Amino acid sequence: MQGKLIIFSAPSGSGKSTIIRHLMDSGLNLHFSISATSRPPRGTEQDGVEYFFLSPEEFRQKIENDEFLEYEEVYEDRFYGTLKSQVEKQLSEGQNVVFDVDVHGGMNIKAYYGEQALSVFIQPPSIEALRQRLENRGTDAPEVIQKRIERAEYELTYADKFDTVVINDDLETAKAEALQKVKEFLS
Repeated sequence: MQGKLIIFSAPSGSGKSTIIRHLMDSGLNLHFSISATSRPPRGTEQDGVEYFFLSPEEFRQKIENDEFLEYEEVYEDRFYGTLKSQVEKQLSEGQNVVFDVDVHGGMNIKAYYGEQALSVFIQPPSIEALRQRLENRGTDAPEVIQKRIERAEYELTYADKFDTVVINDDLETAKAEALQKVKEFLS
C-alpha cells in the first residue's frame, strides 16, 4: 500500500519538534524523510541514515537535473534538500513520510503531491509568546532571538496556505490536535 506524506512547518520555538516527536511515537507508521546535504557528516552520522551527504558539485548537478522536491542554499555551498527518489522509495515501501521543512519547502512538497500530502502549520499563540519561549530557552543571544522573531513574522503570513493550522497555546492540547488530524488524514 502506498504511503502518504505529512508536512510540518513552523517558526522556530513553536513546539514543532516536540509535536513531531510525539506523533513519531504514536504507532502510525511514520518515518522521517531523509534529506540530502552538502555539509560533511558530524560525529557518528552515516550516509543514508541521518542524511545523504553530497558534495556541493553533486548537489548542484541534482538541482540541474530537477531531482529535488525542495532545496535551499543556507550558506554558500551549504545546501539542504529533499530528493524525489528517496521520498518515492519510502512511499512505495508503504511508509508515511514526515517532513520538517520551512514554509517554502512545505508548499513545494504539497504542490507536488497534492491530496497525497497533508500540510500542517504549527503556530505560536502570539509573537510575544514566541519571544518569551525563545528567551526562556536561554540558548540564543538577543540579536539571534530578534532575527528568529522577524523570520517568524514572515513565516506566519504563510499559515493560511497550509491544509491545517495547529495553534500551540497549550502543548498537550496541540499534540492531541495534531495527532487527531494526522490520524484522520491517514485513515
